[in-house]
Amino acid sequence: MGEDFDYIIVGAGSAGCVLASRLSADPAIRVVLLEAGGKDSSMLIHMPAGIGNIIPPDKPNAMNWGFWTVPQRHLNDRPLYWPRGRVLGGSSSINGMVYIRGHASDYDRWAQTGLAGWGWRDVLPYFRRAENSERGACDFHGEGGPLHTSSRRHPLALAEVFVAAAVEAGFARTDDFNGEQFEGAGHYDATIKDGSRWSAARAYLTPVLHRANLEVRTGVQVEAVTFAGRTATGVRYRQGARTETVRARETILSGGAINSPQLLLLSGIGPAADLRALGIEVVRDLAAVGENLQDHLDVVVQWASTQPVTLNANKAFHRKVQALLQWRFGKTGSGASMATPSGAFVSTRPGLAAPDVQLHFMPYKGAPHGRGTMSAEHGYQMHVCQVRPDSRGTIKLASPDPLAHPLIDPNYLASPDDARVMVEGVKIARRIGAAAAFAPYRGEERWPGAGVTDDDAILARLRDSAETIYHPVGTCRMGADPASVVDGDLRVRGIEGLRVVDASVMPFLVSGNTNAPTIMIAEKASDAIISASKHRLAA
Repeated sequence: MGEDFDYIIVGAGSAGCVLASRLSADPAIRVVLLEAGGKDSSMLIHMPAGIGNIIPPDKPNAMNWGFWTVPQRHLNDRPLYWPRGRVLGGSSSINGMVYIRGHASDYDRWAQTGLAGWGWRDVLPYFRRAENSERGACDFHGEGGPLHTSSRRHPLALAEVFVAAAVEAGFARTDDFNGEQFEGAGHYDATIKDGSRWSAARAYLTPVLHRANLEVRTGVQVEAVTFAGRTATGVRYRQGARTETVRARETILSGGAINSPQLLLLSGIGPAADLRALGIEVVRDLAAVGENLQDHLDVVVQWASTQPVTLNANKAFHRKVQALLQWRFGKTGSGASMATPSGAFVSTRPGLAAPDVQLHFMPYKGAPHGRGTMSAEHGYQMHVCQVRPDSRGTIKLASPDPLAHPLIDPNYLASPDDARVMVEGVKIARRIGAAAAFAPYRGEERWPGAGVTDDDAILARLRDSAETIYHPVGTCRMGADPASVVDGDLRVRGIEGLRVVDASVMPFLVSGNTNAPTIMIAEKASDAIISASKHRLAA
């Protein structure tokens, strides 16, 4: 007959961990958290440098969904690899640990669509509530929250060289991308504490696992939301050879921009014609499910280094052992730091209200996603991405089988302006790379290559090489309009007892990495859910 809970949370990623912690704080509330992956016990998760062994497509593992897109028609029909976390902590357990909130105007843009309560002044308190910043409490940062953010660990060689070069190239320096000055070059804050990754699971879930009213079930593949009419009653899931049903007065999907729309579609919520074509009974005809997919496309501008001061030194076996021992026994060394310590937000043309390009500097030369064998040649690279793309894509079902990966089509570079901004971003990266600060280290340009100079040639190389930088959002769009998937309280339109709380609800992609905004969304949603529960009880 199944079990009864107050809340079912599907997905123990960044948002799911926040919700599990906040909702189970009331001992009278029973919460169950369902995760397809396993526990976050691997050393590769907790050692920041371990990411290189989790995300590569040639190193498949149980912690990574290992998605692929459909062939991208504007990228020479290449299918692109999309790693996503399949473990407690979700993608916060396998990401690059950069802590960025985005530009204030990103959230004001949400509010301007009619989403009252989602402007910058509304969401800033939730960023601060989540944070335990090494910077201490101030107007922009929080102290004492679950999510530790570090700001003083930048030991990797060339990190400061990049910042100095950007300043020489005419860009401002900022000491805090999440403070008063977003635009410019500086060092990234990181979700790292004492040399270890501080994922959402480590921050929110681990400290509350002792709660008797919270159950965490791993290795669970949710197959569908169950309904009585248009009221969600719970979920049906598979665990090993068993199929189970759990019920709750409210079900919350927190699977992310791929899995949440997929589960809605499998459950009969989505474009009716598409669902019927797959033999899925329609519960609610909601055309926007799976639409509005946005992501940051990324390309790497790369140089050889004339000095052996980069992370490519770790190709040598004795250096790998040294890095591992330093981290294992002291939480120090190259294993304790993120590989993109510095970066910049820059504008490709005057007059923009906010920067349109983000750079991640990496004192390492390698293929995207850590593919293949580490290069023996020392080098460094700048990742270039357009932060506010116009291109929109889709998530669609390939099959009614819950175990089948969906069809992911980000539709990269469908907008000509996206292509223009990416080309300009490459030229800005080259300008920084040509600055005097890099002179003692600068070898040959390895990508796109010194002979690739005009815009058409750069764009052609982009179409051959660009990849995701892991920021998909938007496929369960939040909106004030009746066509949106969820409303401002993240309730699925036309359905009772069902919400979506994760990056999929973002109406527009933010300017930067998406982990911190996803945690903020869940913090804000937890307040809305608790408030609704109190009102229901009072009534």
